[in-house]
Amino acid sequence: MSDPDINGTTSTRAAIGGALRNLKNAKRYAFDIGSSIVKVAYVSSVPNILAVSKGAQNGNSDQVNESFRLHFIQFHISNFQQCLEYIREECTLNSIEFTACTGSNIDAYQQLIADLLSTRCFKLSEMECLVKGNNFLLRNVLDESFIYDHKSEACNYVFETIDPSTVYPYLIVNISTGVSVYKVDSDDKFERVGGSSIGGGTFHGLGNLLTGCSDFDELMKLAGAGDHRKVDVLVSDMQGVMLQNFALSEDLIAGSFGKCEDKSELEKADLIRSLLLMISNSIGQICVLYAQQARAKSIFFGGYFVRNHAIAMRTISYAVNYWSQGTMSARFLRHEGYTAAVGAFIKQNENIACEALNSNRLDTCHELSWKEHYAGCSALGRFVPTAPLSSSFEAGIFELECCDMKLQSFPLLTSYKDYIPDTVNLNDDVEARDYWISCMENSVAKTLTKAIESQADSSDAKFRAELFKDRYLSHLKILKESSFAYGCCNVRNLLDLREQILNEQLFDDAFSCQKTMENVMAVRELSSVLKTIDNIEDDHARHVCVAKGILAGNVFDWGAKEAVKMMEAHGGLSFSAAIGIIPERPWLIDDLDIWLDALTKKTYRCASVFVDNSGGDVILGVLPFARELLKLGTKVIIVCNWSPALNDITFIELVALMPEICALDQVLAEAVKSHQLVVSHSGQGSPCLDLRRVDSKLCEQVERNNVDLVVIEGMGRALHTNFDAQFECDSLKVAVIKTKWLADRLGGKIFSTIFKFREGKRRQL
Repeated sequence: MSDPDINGTTSTRAAIGGALRNLKNAKRYAFDIGSSIVKVAYVSSVPNILAVSKGAQNGNSDQVNESFRLHFIQFHISNFQQCLEYIREECTLNSIEFTACTGSNIDAYQQLIADLLSTRCFKLSEMECLVKGNNFLLRNVLDESFIYDHKSEACNYVFETIDPSTVYPYLIVNISTGVSVYKVDSDDKFERVGGSSIGGGTFHGLGNLLTGCSDFDELMKLAGAGDHRKVDVLVSDMQGVMLQNFALSEDLIAGSFGKCEDKSELEKADLIRSLLLMISNSIGQICVLYAQQARAKSIFFGGYFVRNHAIAMRTISYAVNYWSQGTMSARFLRHEGYTAAVGAFIKQNENIACEALNSNRLDTCHELSWKEHYAGCSALGRFVPTAPLSSSFEAGIFELECCDMKLQSFPLLTSYKDYIPDTVNLNDDVEARDYWISCMENSVAKTLTKAIESQADSSDAKFRAELFKDRYLSHLKILKESSFAYGCCNVRNLLDLREQILNEQLFDDAFSCQKTMENVMAVRELSSVLKTIDNIEDDHARHVCVAKGILAGNVFDWGAKEAVKMMEAHGGLSFSAAIGIIPERPWLIDDLDIWLDALTKKTYRCASVFVDNSGGDVILGVLPFARELLKLGTKVIIVCNWSPALNDITFIELVALMPEICALDQVLAEAVKSHQLVVSHSGQGSPCLDLRRVDSKLCEQVERNNVDLVVIEGMGRALHTNFDAQFECDSLKVAVIKTKWLADRLGGKIFSTIFKFREGKRRQL
C-alpha cells in the first residue's frame, strides 16, 4: 500500500505543474504576495505558426516565429514554497537574474524567493503595480470592465469596452480593511485623493459582533439572504408633511438600524444586510464626491470587499447611482484580483527595457497588444471567482496572448463608444445562446475531421484532435451554465474559442488542405469568370453581375452547415451553381440600386475590402468585384485575416497566390504593379471582425490613402458582427445567410441575401 503522504505530495506536484504551464520556456517572473493569496506572473515563449496553404506558388512551408504568452496564477500562500521549488527545478536552464515583488506580505517572503530561485528581488509599490495592471487590462481585454445590473433577468453583468484614449482621469477605489481612493491620470501619474476607515474591516468586525460569525464570506452570504427593511427605518415609516415636500422615495433608508428596539425579533441575515447597506452607501457617497472633485469619468471598485461578492457589487452600484443622481455607474473588473501581479510584470519589463543597451522583443513586448487566452484560463481565471482559494492546492489561472503587433480602433468608425461589434448579445438572448452553443457542439465532428486531414502525416493527430473535442465541449458546457464566463458571450467569442483550443493542440490551420484544394480550383476558373464579366458591355449590367458574384462567392463557407452539405455533395459546388443559389430580387436587404447609383455619381478614392473565405469567395467573388472598382479609378485594399480561422483566407496565403492570379489577368497585374491593388491584413485570426482592435499599420494605410469606401463581406464579418456598424465614409455589407435558424429570425429563407449600402455619417466625438 502506498504512503498517503507520498501520494499527496505527488498529486500536489502534478496540480502545480498543471497550473504553472510552459515553465521550461518561461523568461521573467513577478510576484504579488498578500496575507493569504500569492499571485505569480511570468512570460513564456510559444511558437507562432503562420500557415501557408500548400497551393501557394511561392511557399510550401509554414512560417514559425516566436511569440509570447503571459501567465498569471493565484493560489493559497501555504503552497508558495512548493511552487517556488517547482519553478527552480523546471527552470534550471533559464537564468532568473531579477524578480519583481509587490504586495502587503513581501517582507516575509523576499528572502525565500531569493534563496530558492537564486535571484535578486526588488520591491515595487503596490499602488503603482495596481494602476499599471488596471490600465493594461483595460487596454487589452475588451470585456474587462462591467457594471452590475441586479434588475436584469438574463444576466446581471453588463460588459462595456472602455476607450483607452478617453478613460482618464478615473478613480480606483480599493475596499479592503478600509477604503483608499486614487485618481489615475496615466500609467505613471496617479495620486491618493482620500479614503475612509469604514470598509471591509468594519463589515467584518461589526458583523461578527452582531451575529457571532467570523467568516467574511459567510457574512456576505447572510447579507444576500437578508431583508434590511425589517431593521432600517424607511421614509415610508415616517410621519409628517415635510417629507412630502422633499419628494423622497418611500423605500429610501431614513435611519439605519432604526428598528432595533426589540432584539428578540431580529434575524441575523436582516442585521447584516442593513450593515452592508450602511457601509456601501457611505462608500458610494464619498466616492461620488471624490469623482466630482477630480472630474473623473469612471469609478472602478476592487478589493476583497467586492471581489467574489455579487451582493456587495449590487449595493455599491446602487449607492453610486443614487449619490450621482444617475450620472455615474460603479464599474468592476473581471480580473481585478490579478491587477497588481500584471502591473508588477509590466513595471519589471519597463525597467529592463530602459536599462538595456539593445532591447529585444521580450523587453518591449508590454508595448504590443495582447488578447485574452480563453483556452488557458481556469474557472478562477476567466471571471470573478465564486469561492475563495483553499489551502489545498487550487489555482486560478489567467493567460494573455501577445498579438505581436499594436492594435487600435478602425479610424473610420463614427464612434468608438457606440460601436458594438456583435449583432446579438448571447448573455441577454437565451434562445440565441442555446441555438449557437448547440450549433458549435454539432460542428465539432467536422472540425475534428478537417484537423486530422491537415496533419495526415502526424502519428498523434487523432489523439490531439480528440483532446480538442473534449476541451471545446467542456468550455461550451461552462458557457451554457454561466454565459458571462468570458465576458460578453457572442458568436464571435464562440468561434475564437474554438480556434484557440485548436491552436493549443497544435492545429495551427485545421482547414489548410481544404483551402489549398479550393484555391487551386478557383484559380483555374478565374479566367472564365472574368471573360464572362468582360463580355457584358453595359456598365449597369456588368456591375449587377459582379454584385451577384461577390454574393455567390460567399456561399463557399465551411462554417455554415447548409453550405457544407452542398460542397461535400458529389461533384462539389461550382461557382456557376453558387450564382444560381442567389435568389431573385428583391433580396432580404436590397440596396443594390442605391449602390449602383452611387457608383455613377462618384468615384471613390480608395476602398478597403474586408474579405472572408478562400477559394471561390475571394478569388471568384471579391477579386472580380474589386477589379470593377479598379477600372473606375478606385484604389483597392484587400484586407485578410492575419492568422488562420476556418477556411478564411489569410494575408500570407493571398500574397502568395497573387503572382499566379496576375498572370491570368492584365487589369489585376497592372493594378498590383502600380500599387492600386494591395493586400493587407486586419491583425486578427477570426471568422468575425472586431473593429475595436485592428492592426495599427492598416489604420495608417487607411488614413494615408483617404479610404472613402468600406466593404465588409461574409456572414461572420457583416452579419454576426458589424451589421449595425456606422462609418464616416460610405459602406457596403454583403453576405448570404446560410443558416436556416438565422434566416427565419430575420424574416427570410435559407440563402437569403444581405446587400446593405449606407452613406457615411459625421464622426461623433
